[in-house]
Parts: sequence; C-alpha cells; structure tokens
Amino acid sequence: MEPRRIVLAVVLMAAVLILTPILFPSPLPAPGSKTAVTDSASTTPAVADPAAAVAVASAGAPAPGMRALPDSVNAVLQPDVMPIDTAVVTTTPAVFRTTNRGAALIGVEMQQYVALSNKGRTKGGPVELATAGDRLLSFRLVTPGDTVALNAQTFTSTRSEENGRAVVRYDATVGARAITIAYSFLPDSYRVNVSALVTGAPENSFLLIDMPPGFRSSESDTTEDQSHLAYAYKPDQQNASGVSFTSLDPGERRIEAGPINWTVAKNKYFLLGVLSPQGAPGFAEVNFTGGMRVAKAATRSEATIVASLKSGAVAFEVYAGPQEFKRLVAIGRSFETSNPYGGWLQGVVQPFATMVIRLLLWMKSTLGLSYGWILVVFGVAVRIILWPLNQKAMRSSMQMQRIQPHLAEIQTKYKGDPTKLQAEMMRVYKEHGMSPFSSLSGCLPMLIPLPVFFALFFVFQNTIEFRGVSFLWFPDISLKDPFFVLPVLVAITAMGLSYIGMRGMKANEQQKMMMYLMPAMMMVIFFNMASGLNLYYFVQNLASLPQQWLISQERTKAQPPVVRG
Repeated sequence: MEPRRIVLAVVLMAAVLILTPILFPSPLPAPGSKTAVTDSASTTPAVADPAAAVAVASAGAPAPGMRALPDSVNAVLQPDVMPIDTAVVTTTPAVFRTTNRGAALIGVEMQQYVALSNKGRTKGGPVELATAGDRLLSFRLVTPGDTVALNAQTFTSTRSEENGRAVVRYDATVGARAITIAYSFLPDSYRVNVSALVTGAPENSFLLIDMPPGFRSSESDTTEDQSHLAYAYKPDQQNASGVSFTSLDPGERRIEAGPINWTVAKNKYFLLGVLSPQGAPGFAEVNFTGGMRVAKAATRSEATIVASLKSGAVAFEVYAGPQEFKRLVAIGRSFETSNPYGGWLQGVVQPFATMVIRLLLWMKSTLGLSYGWILVVFGVAVRIILWPLNQKAMRSSMQMQRIQPHLAEIQTKYKGDPTKLQAEMMRVYKEHGMSPFSSLSGCLPMLIPLPVFFALFFVFQNTIEFRGVSFLWFPDISLKDPFFVLPVLVAITAMGLSYIGMRGMKANEQQKMMMYLMPAMMMVIFFNMASGLNLYYFVQNLASLPQQWLISQERTKAQPPVVRG
C-alpha cells in the first residue's frame, strides 16, 4: 500500500501545481503602471563612441553600455490608442508609402519599370522594392543609457505641401521627449529629403537608420538577381566599397568608421541609398551584420547607419529607385559608384567602365537603335578603330617569324661568344628595321580590346538600360543566351581566327593543340555570361576575320628567307 500512497501523493501535488495558476491567475499590471517601466535613471555610462550606439540588430541585444527597451515597454511609454495608417505619395516616377507606426518608409513602386517575374505579384505590374513584412527604412533613438526602437511607437501624421513638394510629418512623444520625423518628396524624382528632430536630446545621442534587409525580386531570373544583393558605402575622401550579402557569415558583424558620405542597399538593378547632405560632415559610421541563410542562399542581411544628432536634429537624403547612370551622376557625391567595380583594381576598372557606359548611352541617344544593334555597331567600331594598330602588330609578328631562322643560326654559331652574339643579333634586327622589343610592341595593340571587354563585363552586371531588352532570339541581353547559341558561335569564330592566322607558317604541335583548346575554353567561359556580352565578342571575332585573312595572304606570298652561310 505504501507505493500506491506515494504515487497518489505525487499525482495530487502535480494537479495542484498545474491547476492553481489556471483557477487563480495573477492580475495583469494596468497600462502605464510604474512596475512595467524600466527605470531610465540608470547608472549606465554615457555613449561616447558611435560604435556603442548600435544595438545588435539580428539578436535584438543592446549595444555595449546600453539597454534596449523591449516593445512592451515602448508601448507603455506611449499607449497605442491611435490607428495605424499608411501615407501614399505619388511622384511622376514612383509611389512612396510611409506608416505612422515608427514613421518608417515601407514601400516604393517604380511606375516606369515592369516586374519581369510573377513571384509574389502579378507579372507586368510595377516593380516594388520592399519584401512583404519588411521596412525599407526604420529608426531607433539612442541616448546615453537607452535605446528605443521607434517601430514600437505610433506617431501622429500630418500631410501638407511646401514649395510644390508633398510633405508627410510624423510626431510622437517618447518619455519626456518630442520626436518629429518628416519626409519631403521631390516631384519628378525618386528622391526624398528626410529630417528628424528630438527635443531635449542630450549630447552623444544618435539616430540609427536601419536599411532594408533585402529586396523583392522583380526579375525573370530571381536567383541571379539575388546573387547581386549587397550593401555599398562611400567613406569621405575614399573610393566606394561593396559588402555583398554572401561575404557576411550569419551573425558576422562589420563596422566601418566614418565619416560616411552615403550607404546603399541594392539588388541587380535597383537600390535604396541614404546620403548625407552635400557639404555635411557625413554619418558617424555604418554597421553590417550577416543574416540567416536559406538553403545556403544569402538573401537577408542587415545594415545600420549611425547618424549623430546635433542639437537634437539630423537631416539626410534618400534615393529609392533604378540604377540609371545619368540619375546617379546627377545626385553627385560619386553616387554613380554605388556599384564598385573591379575590387582591388577599382581605380583602373571603375573609370574605364564609366567611360564605356557613357559611350553606349551616347550612341543610343545619337543613333536611336536598340541596345542589341548598339553592341553590334560598337563591336565593329572598336575593330575599325584598332585596325591600323592591329595591322602593325600582325606585320611585326610576321617579320619576327621571318628572321627567326637567322637568329637561331647566329645563336648556334656564336653561343660561346656573348659579345659577338649580341652584335650579330643587333645587326639582323637593324637590317630588317626591327629591334629586340618589336615582338613586345607588336603584342600590345592586340591587348587593347581586353579592357573594353572587362569593362563591358562589369557594365552588364548592373546597367538597368539593358534590362529586359530583347534582340534576335534572346529575350534579355543582360541574361545568358537561353539556347547557348552565341557561346558556340564565339568558339567557332575564335577557331576560325586561329586557323587563318596559322596559314603560311609552320605550326608546331603545341600551336596546333592551342588552336582547339583556346576556343573550347572560351565557350566554357562565355556559357553563362550575358548574351549581350557574347554578342559583342562574336561581332569582334567576325570583324577580325578579314584583317586576319589579309595578313595570312601576305605571309603566303612572301618569299622564304635566305639563310646566310
């Protein structure tokens, strides 16, 4: 009987523990009660370093030396009695949406750009930047000892018009401080001027500007579009730098010290940028944190701009729109470099890519052709311009082949006398109007098209002017050839150039092998490149065939060299 009593006692005790909270629940604290509010008069040290001003975004933990107020506490600071509303402002190119919940920017539609993907929206509708549930811009207020997420605050909204601009103003009281965030929308533009004012903000206070954690893809190839997800920032007096989502491990944090002129979040063709006003000292710093990955795809990340509050105020500009080259140039502050090209060679590649895109845009406006034909004309024009240099290089190479038997004979004859060998070799070069550097100078003109090719490679990465442009059988010149015809044609024309180039000369086994190996390697390299880039290189090869054939004819007709005894 003793074991049964023990079991019965345990069951009864468990029943009491489970049923007591259900039958006699603890009373909830009344809204606004002091027990629910964290004491702000803490002894937490003041914030002197901007790096300490950023709360850890992914985990929601406070920054060093700070306490982040939870949403329940923020809600108590200002009871949620006002309804949530969305302000919609339409400019000529875009539709902006802001909300009084946190005074955040929650959406931007590109009226002049059509979504090419039906993922998450109707195909053919306007491009939308924001992913469902995400905010494009949101704010946190940092004062010595406290970090308040303004997303938990409901603001009073006021709409007006000033100097022909639509203005949406949001006001709220957080604790004892009045906060105002105002958006001023520029007509006929993707640009917005934003200002924030915090009355009574102490020194060492900051406004944290949280960038979008990702973008909604509106491209037909969503995987390729997502591979371009990145942030970029421009330190003062330095080149812009990029931070791709894939370069950040989940939870990895990177801090870039200011002054920072601007920071952008971008996918392949669109971006949202936050810029310090022209002539202003710049933002204190920007922080990047890697997001969680789904199936190894880096589609989420976090970036926070730290803006110092001067007398409780800060102002900045927002650009939310396409990566149109002319628009970005017009903004100034080197904003057109928001796609930093070339990595450690950026100082060379970026100016060359800029020159190429300027030339293509000029050809488009001047000739009025589609970009497919512009690339054809551009490829032919490059070959025509380089014809004299290539002609000189090919003839120099042909002359070097002619004197090779003489040089080989001299090297054999005077191999034991270096002084005599050098003198005889210089005599041969002089008789044929050449020098020991003729072979090198002859190769240089053939390398000139390479910078153009590399520049076009980067230009096709993000040039929105090529987006959705169809030509011949490919629907989009910025994407790979769907039937892989052009990579094959590039390889065939490359083999043709090699074959014609070896006419009239004795080719060794290594040269014969390279004649087949190089075209095969080119086909592999070009297989997944943009069809427009394939088109350019194919046209380059075609335009080179006549010149290569003329040189081979000269080589065939040339008399074999007379070897001196």
